[in-house]
Amino acid sequence: MNSDPRHGPDAGAGPVLGPGSGAGAGPGAGGARPRRGRGVVSPRRGPVPVPLLVPALVGLAFLVLPLVALLVRAPWSNLPDQLTSPEVWQALRLSLVCATAATAVSLVLGVPLAWLLARVEFPGRGFVRALVTLPLVLPPVVGGVALLMALGRNGVVGQWLESWFGISLPFTTAGVVVAEAFVAMPFLVISVEGTLRAADPRYEEAATTLGASRFTAFRRVTLPLIAPGIAAGAVLAWARALGEFGATITFAGNFPGRTQTMPLAVYLALQSDPEAAIALSLVLLTVSVAVLAGLRDRWMSAS
Repeated sequence: MNSDPRHGPDAGAGPVLGPGSGAGAGPGAGGARPRRGRGVVSPRRGPVPVPLLVPALVGLAFLVLPLVALLVRAPWSNLPDQLTSPEVWQALRLSLVCATAATAVSLVLGVPLAWLLARVEFPGRGFVRALVTLPLVLPPVVGGVALLMALGRNGVVGQWLESWFGISLPFTTAGVVVAEAFVAMPFLVISVEGTLRAADPRYEEAATTLGASRFTAFRRVTLPLIAPGIAAGAVLAWARALGEFGATITFAGNFPGRTQTMPLAVYLALQSDPEAAIALSLVLLTVSVAVLAGLRDRWMSAS
């Protein structure tokens, strides 16, 4: 009798399959186990509980109804005349210029700051990150007061700027740019830092091993990799700067043609010309919708 297991009655049967493996082991067809990952398991379909449905619908109506009311009460017949009036056009042009300049300042200062927070280990980095994101939760009026205390004519730094260089920022167009950059830069820093953390640092390390300096690696390798994050952060910063009100009116005032941006013009027009206020509000609403539409693919891919 041959004792070789290869010639036994189980020869050619293959390995014995345990209860947790092989065909029929999983719930799927052919015993294939469902992969675990994001988006694989779909939520159960069934009746929505009324205690959740009712407040959800109320919350949706609470957020959508004011926007619908703005569209319903808009002076559509007079809208072209409202938007082409000298006062409205002046505020619109100033808002676009200041928001673009504030975004440029945020790019020049915010991208290196985001790289520092994402790539460099140093004591107190978490505290520095908290300080950078503080303007996101700080009331804008408080931000304007803080800017006055720092950059005003008698401020901690502003007094030296005026005595040494003759630069006075409060109640000027440059002050509008400073106020908008103060509240908008955190949006750019957060977006770029998140993109830097997701990017593979080995590309930069490979560039440095080939003889490139850290700055050259950043300029030639890192920037192209994080370009989508920079673009998304810049759009968010631009939209935030365009809609800034509290810090601007506190630090720069409300002077037509010099510091009166669209949000300030909306507030002023609401007291004397509600139709002009609605027209300007529609412009800001259109910009917000355009920003959401432009960033939709990025947000959907991250969810």
